[in-house]
Amino acid sequence: MDEQLITCIIDGNAITTQKGTRILDACMTAGIKIPTLCYLKDVSAHGSCGMCMVEVEGAKRLVRSCMHTVTAGMVIHTHTQRVLHARKLNLELILANHPLVCTTCERNLNCELQSLSQQLGVRTSRFPRTKKKFEELDVTSASLVRDPNACILCNRCVEVCSSMQSVSAIQLVGRGLKTKVATFYDQGLGNSVCTNCGQCSLVCPTAAITEKSQQQQVFDALSDPDLVVLVQTAPAIRVGLGEAMGLKEGSLVTGRMVSALRSLGFDKVFDTQFTADLTIMEEAYELIHRLTHQGELPMITSCSPGWIKFIETFYPEQVGHLSSCKSPQQMFGAIAKTFYAEQANLDPRKIRVVSIMPCTAKKFEAGRSEMDSSFDYWKEKMNLGEDERFCDVDWALTTRELAKMLKQVGIDFSALKEEAFDDPLGASTGGAVIFASSGGVMEAALRTAVEKLTGSVLAEVEFAQLRERTGIREAALQVGDSTIKVAVANTLSNARVLLDQIQGGTSPYAFIEVMTCPDGCLGGGGQPIPTNADIRLKRAQSIYEEDRHKPIRKSHENPAIQDLYARFLDQPLSEMSHHLLHTTYTKRQEYPLG
Repeated sequence: MDEQLITCIIDGNAITTQKGTRILDACMTAGIKIPTLCYLKDVSAHGSCGMCMVEVEGAKRLVRSCMHTVTAGMVIHTHTQRVLHARKLNLELILANHPLVCTTCERNLNCELQSLSQQLGVRTSRFPRTKKKFEELDVTSASLVRDPNACILCNRCVEVCSSMQSVSAIQLVGRGLKTKVATFYDQGLGNSVCTNCGQCSLVCPTAAITEKSQQQQVFDALSDPDLVVLVQTAPAIRVGLGEAMGLKEGSLVTGRMVSALRSLGFDKVFDTQFTADLTIMEEAYELIHRLTHQGELPMITSCSPGWIKFIETFYPEQVGHLSSCKSPQQMFGAIAKTFYAEQANLDPRKIRVVSIMPCTAKKFEAGRSEMDSSFDYWKEKMNLGEDERFCDVDWALTTRELAKMLKQVGIDFSALKEEAFDDPLGASTGGAVIFASSGGVMEAALRTAVEKLTGSVLAEVEFAQLRERTGIREAALQVGDSTIKVAVANTLSNARVLLDQIQGGTSPYAFIEVMTCPDGCLGGGGQPIPTNADIRLKRAQSIYEEDRHKPIRKSHENPAIQDLYARFLDQPLSEMSHHLLHTTYTKRQEYPLG
């Protein structure tokens, strides 16, 4: 008999499970879902909410099932009157200090606290409010809004920020009734080391942290007859939007998404995947140049804005390792307001570019001062003054924001017919599709870089080692007479491991991809709630399916990209490319108020 297997009794049924299994997980195996608010699988388990109480025979007190493991012969009761009373009592205590403005709340009908209140039959709280003072919203961030009044001190956001991202921009401060989640010196997220990744908003059970909405600005632009409003959609949206609109997890809704955006009133519906292919062209040639001209190695990808702010803040001395390529979002904005504006005979001052992104950090990225190269392109040509300066991307909406807009205007998403993206900025390859998944940027870049370096056609374009679902993965590629080692990391704590290797002089890699969020953009901070490992896997499966069915799977073979270079950019790393598609970085302080 396997010594690692033990048997316990849960609600009268014998359950065999692994030794060391949490009571909470053992109950799940038995088909019983224990309520939780503070528990977050593989991240946080400290029992602060008291919702997961169970009764264990022989124990003097009720046991918090997220913190205790099963033992052989343990007898557990999950819904005795004592247990139900304790859960209800703890929920009432939490609700006593909660705003209770459900109908106007950002998370109405998608709030764990609200759902538990319904489940446990709690309609009122018998307890008086102990926190007398309502706190102001924290709106200092370009990406996120914090509402301390909605916080239930579950600690999930703190744990995600510290353990998953190793950033620790927020933490619990104070004692007793003065306990709260706050930033360094309580100066707000926008004045902290926050990377804007939004993982805190993704795991928050209430509306204590949400994305900073730009929906109304976009609605206003769509209703302005003097403006031409263009929209671009990131690869991960096509496997996230369906969930937010009520379809099954991981649904691939590319065509219906395009139709929905046209129904909202966008003048042109383009695809960020077009500039994902463009990014690969620039990035692959940059890698080749570094490899053949003794450039700074390893080169590290620059598509993920949360990651960029992380390295700028915590490892500013290493920004030289970053590719100088802008992200696909920003490349699109620059091309839309220059090349496309010229081709369509449009005044760039009348163009508004809207991004639909799985990422809250894209809001921050769009507002960076470096991201206005389209204005510089037109400045002398149109004799523009500094007071007319415009940015490349005007607004970045999350998957969740787009879903809310579609619901607000009454679009029946499931009834929409599939439509195609507009030309010329809507054509893309399989290499661009897989940008959505961790390892995808690396894989797409290698599809192009290896062929350009060797002059040979790749027999196999899929790199299985780069698709493993681990925090850090690596591969060794034979390119001619050389072996090139590459690595992929997702989440910033894993990125820190690779950066420490570089700092210590032990990094064996020539090329590294870093994505801020777990499983890359599939698990971005702006994706539908809930997002977890199982859901991310379903999204990944759909993304790789779309890649396999693309007629062209390598970025350098995209005819629309080839045409863009022939008519406008000349060649990768050209003077025009550097002006519009590349950027510089900011060396930030880890303690910005110091």
